[in-house]
Amino acid sequence: MLPIEHLYVHIPFCPKLCPYCCFYVEEGGRNKNIAFLDALLSELDAVQALRPVVPKTIYFGGGTPTALLVDQLEYLLKGIHARLPLNALQEWTVEANPATVRPEKARVLREAGVTRMSLGVQSWNSSTLKTLGRVHSAQQAHTTYDLLRSTGFPAVNIDLMFSVPGQTPEEWECDLKTTLGLKPEHISAYCLTYEEDTEYFRKLRTGQFVQSEEKDARMFELTMDVLSEGGFRQYEISNHARRGFESMHNLAYWQGREYLGLGPSAFSTLDGTRFQNVRDTAEYVKRLKGGVSPMLTQEPLPPETLLKESIAFGLRLDIGVAEEQLAPWSDETAHLEEIGLLEQVEGHFRLTRRGKMLADAVGERFM
Repeated sequence: MLPIEHLYVHIPFCPKLCPYCCFYVEEGGRNKNIAFLDALLSELDAVQALRPVVPKTIYFGGGTPTALLVDQLEYLLKGIHARLPLNALQEWTVEANPATVRPEKARVLREAGVTRMSLGVQSWNSSTLKTLGRVHSAQQAHTTYDLLRSTGFPAVNIDLMFSVPGQTPEEWECDLKTTLGLKPEHISAYCLTYEEDTEYFRKLRTGQFVQSEEKDARMFELTMDVLSEGGFRQYEISNHARRGFESMHNLAYWQGREYLGLGPSAFSTLDGTRFQNVRDTAEYVKRLKGGVSPMLTQEPLPPETLLKESIAFGLRLDIGVAEEQLAPWSDETAHLEEIGLLEQVEGHFRLTRRGKMLADAVGERFM
């Protein structure tokens, strides 16, 4: 049986729930956190009893993994080291909130083998940060970035967000240029989306916020132009990297590789099936403590579904999708070429500049 090579670990705890966030998160607590970490390691043990886990990439996401205390992080990291062979590991990423990283925490992560930190800055503008409900200040973000650099992480990613209510294109351009000046290896730039069951969605529905496709498009074009001029390759619609610093873990998702997700609400795709764990930390802990699977749902993924997903995700990548994969949709691809959304380059179909601005709509044509 082939080993699982990509591991995602969901840490659901956050210092504060951001008003635009739709991920499963909750506030932590010392006793609750330890019980959760024990359950997390128990889930890993249960998986390994069925199939070997030999990771090439590990990703700690959330939530806020750095919301864990130093001793809790050490406990989790030691548990991972004790259970997994890490000789094949090529990338270990941890998401971080600028308000929750201290020197000792950074040192513990680096010494454990973490190679990449993903810093959720979102903006360098104080007004934008306030609108987003972030708990950190712009100065804290600068200080934390400098700390990660001095600690010696080989790669640092800066997460940014545009089309925030009240944010101007000029402010967004300033955010981009400030980020370029710090010389990170990777920049993720996401357009704000209004997800159901969030405070932002309710404000959109009641007219307190207004969404403008024209503004979104202008800021997206600005992103492509500024970051390209700054030496970054837009290897995925929302992700830009210096050569050689693309996110290997996220590429595994986009390229349709198998992966294991641990933690409440985490997804896994293994053996042609997609699984999701319960979206409740207390229930997750209770089940694993009782020797019961935390799985909530499982969905078979027939070959045609996997093909359609690989096309939708593949079109988000700059290399695009091989022509032979799109052969069954020849009429569709011809139409998309004709209207200037797709182009053929070296045996692949890829999105044009205009196509990138409509990537989701193009991908849906093949679903």
